[in-house]
Amino acid sequence: MTEADDAAARDDVTLCEVFRSPRREGLYLYVKRSEGLRCVPGDLLDRFGKPESALVFRLHRGRSLARVSAADVLDALEARGYFLQLPPTPEQSAAGAAQAGDAAVDRAANADAERSERR
Repeated sequence: MTEADDAAARDDVTLCEVFRSPRREGLYLYVKRSEGLRCVPGDLLDRFGKPESALVFRLHRGRSLARVSAADVLDALEARGYFLQLPPTPEQSAAGAAQAGDAAVDRAANADAERSERR
């Protein structure tokens, strides 16, 4: 990446705040920190419950997020002023658990291999 690319990437950063729903696990609301909740429709906030601030971070298109695309979040923030992340479906939860299990097995195997090499 060139210096110009680095500068452009810094210019395209949005300070984002994520709120957790007290009513439903896995339900999150992303907003621009500078705008707060003012763009979120009242009926959505009523169903969401009293938003609990979970995280504030710098969001840019190249950022990796756990369950959503940074580009999708940024596009929604520009178009609507908020992004609503729904809880994972049971299928997505099962797939995530399987991936986490595979990663744990890989870490254990790597640790065993390192111990064997030291002996």
